[in-house]
Amino acid sequence: MPLPAEHLARLQALIARQPRILLGLVGPPGCGKSTVAEALAMALPAQVQVVPMDGFHLARSELVRLGRAHRKGAPDTFDSAGYAALLQRLRTQRADEIVYAPEFKRDIEEPIAGAIGVRPETPLVVTEGNYLLLRDGHWARVRALLDEVWFIDVDDALRQERLIERHVRFGRTPDEARAWVRDTDEPNARLIAACRDQADVILHHS
Repeated sequence: MPLPAEHLARLQALIARQPRILLGLVGPPGCGKSTVAEALAMALPAQVQVVPMDGFHLARSELVRLGRAHRKGAPDTFDSAGYAALLQRLRTQRADEIVYAPEFKRDIEEPIAGAIGVRPETPLVVTEGNYLLLRDGHWARVRALLDEVWFIDVDDALRQERLIERHVRFGRTPDEARAWVRDTDEPNARLIAACRDQADVILHHS
């Protein structure tokens, strides 16, 4: 998707002011956070590294142990303390180190440690996820570690349709996908939407 020129100009102005900028992209499941992150990386080549929050999903075995596997994606199914610690490292990254971040692989539904390397000379780190503006527990540390947060706004019906298609693509039946969206994704979406006014920018996405 092409990004509005004024948004790119806003980022370039931020980059010009300091050597490392952390930009957060937040929004409910299915709103297009990953698409916007990819568009930023394409628009600003060699300046951007994307570090998704989803890499901090707890492993399925741990979710089963905790009795939370049936609502994977809720705030307490992530290592929020680990995510905040990574952002702190990225804020203070030394010139002689590469900071490694985990990546979530949807084809196996598991996080992979050390899959994303952030080089010290990269001026813009884009992190995208659901709970960047949440004020509970360790999530409350995240907002202060980000220079800006952009909320991705999209029509709810379109967003839910995309979610159902995604769940089917990764192995659920259509009925299972609709039930997961209704019972898991949408409660999370309402929680995220309640934080919308805390964002610096509302980016309308279709």
